[in-house]
Amino acid sequence: MTPDLALDWRAPHETDVAQTLGVLRRGPGDPTYVRAADGAVWRSTLTDDGPATLRVVQRGADLVRIEAWGPGAEAAVALAPSMLGERDDTTGFRTGVEVLDLAHRRNPGMRVARTARVMEALVPAILEQKVISRQAHESWRRLLRAFGATAPGPSPRPMLVPPSADGWRAIPTWEWHRAGVDPRRAATIQRVASRAARVEEAAELSHVDAAARLTVFPGVGAWTAAEVAQRAFGDPDAVSVGDYHLAGYVGHALFGRDMDDDEMLEALAPWTGQRYRVIRLIMAAGLPGRPRRGPRMPFVDHRSR
Repeated sequence: MTPDLALDWRAPHETDVAQTLGVLRRGPGDPTYVRAADGAVWRSTLTDDGPATLRVVQRGADLVRIEAWGPGAEAAVALAPSMLGERDDTTGFRTGVEVLDLAHRRNPGMRVARTARVMEALVPAILEQKVISRQAHESWRRLLRAFGATAPGPSPRPMLVPPSADGWRAIPTWEWHRAGVDPRRAATIQRVASRAARVEEAAELSHVDAAARLTVFPGVGAWTAAEVAQRAFGDPDAVSVGDYHLAGYVGHALFGRDMDDDEMLEALAPWTGQRYRVIRLIMAAGLPGRPRRGPRMPFVDHRSR
């Protein structure tokens, strides 16, 4: 099917489509994200002009083909360069740690995405609070299957567009329960959805002010704000403080020992301004984290409560 709009975009620096956009996927089977057999990344979004589906194809180290379908095609294509890390300039960046600098040289196209769609990053981040990823991803899929809209375009498998703010607010209590979402997280999503215009404005604020805008809402803390900043704001410094695994992973990867959040932040302090990038490089380098022993976060089925 011929796209409604297309753009051949040459990035100002090397850009790896799969690495950059991969952080936007919310688990296997995310109905808003598909990596096709030909390597193309498909992503659905709800713009101010309506739904859109993007197909993003790597044509060269710095050349990307962007195709879009739907009423929101023009708005989605306009935001696509930002989503692909157009503003994320790593010129001169060095960690001073040989293994991390090697990972940086080997992954020159790994950029920090900036979707500028705040609710689309915030809702799944709230779903991921205090539960294991598998559980949150299942809730996301269930809610989109029940309340999302069919994505436009010829995607390789059926895709869905997330609900609007009004759509999130209209979900009845029993449907949250059926999707495995406890009342606290459901109430937080409906609370931010009721002020969606203010939430979306955060994309144009400084990173500090954007975090402050989000955390003013009860139920949205530093961890959730950081998860949004890493996707919607393009913040290379956002650290997910409070994550169940992150401090231990960083501690073992860099120093071979457990750390708490305060120790992790102290260890990352030399890279202030680029701490999220450093964490991604630790992962890209394949540095091992904490050995697989000790307690794991349990699966809690809220539907049985």
